Amino acid sequence: MRPQGPIFVGLPHLGPILIWTVTQNQMSGWCEVPKKLPWCPPHKVIVLVWTAIYSVMGYASYLVWKDLGGGFQWALALPLGLYALQLIVSWIVLMLFLSADNSGQALMYLLLLFGLVVSMVCIWHPINKLAALLLLPYLAWLTVTTAITYHLWRDSLCPSHQPQPTEKASGP
Repeated sequence: MRPQGPIFVGLPHLGPILIWTVTQNQMSGWCEVPKKLPWCPPHKVIVLVWTAIYSVMGYASYLVWKDLGGGFQWALALPLGLYALQLIVSWIVLMLFLSADNSGQALMYLLLLFGLVVSMVCIWHPINKLAALLLLPYLAWLTVTTAITYHLWRDSLCPSHQPQPTEKASGP
């Protein structure tokens, strides 16, 4: 790995670090409430998965950069420009997902992000197949995140769809 590799792997983490610094006391508790979705992962799992995905995504972008000759060439404009755009959108999604109570807006950005990542897979595949394949877990995670966000949005619009806490049966 060239010396630039760690920069590519570390760059995606700048957004989450900044978001955490700014919003650490404002984290939304939607996955901690009694009416939470039964399949909603704990907050710590969400943070760990995003950390792994950002590292893998950074490494994949390094592979594309390296295969296109490195530096700042015109050939890098579309593949890495699209990467930069989706990275900014993913930081916005992370901020909305973890600290905001506007699930409708988060859902809109998640759908945009999903489309951007699919575009990246299509554009990166001819350049570096491994880089494109490394984005597939990201798409899987976005699917889970979108499902959670959709349920939160639906429940906020229609309270009758909210899961009701079950009462434990009294012992004899």
